Amino acid sequence: MMTSVDTDLIRVLADPLRLQIVTLLARETLCTTHLVEETGARQTNLSNHLRVLREAGVVETEPCGRYTYYRLKPDVIATLAGQFADLAESARAAAANKRACP
Repeated sequence: MMTSVDTDLIRVLADPLRLQIVTLLARETLCTTHLVEETGARQTNLSNHLRVLREAGVVETEPCGRYTYYRLKPDVIATLAGQFADLAESARAAAANKRACP
């Protein structure tokens, strides 16, 4: 049973704007222009966050003319969810375990 969670990925997703981007991309593939409209973020700021998400393997890109579309990689999110599910199961199984104080 796995009890560790990918802390690097949690840091990536902990940023509110990046989490908003991931939530939007969970619904549909969007280009930067769409994401600027949806989030209200500046294009340069948004591009920096998208770079972080891309480097972390959370999103993938698809060039389309002069635009770049972003798509969420669901397996990455599913793996993280599975790690949290394993952690919760470990906590349930260990609920009665208590280490004695010296």
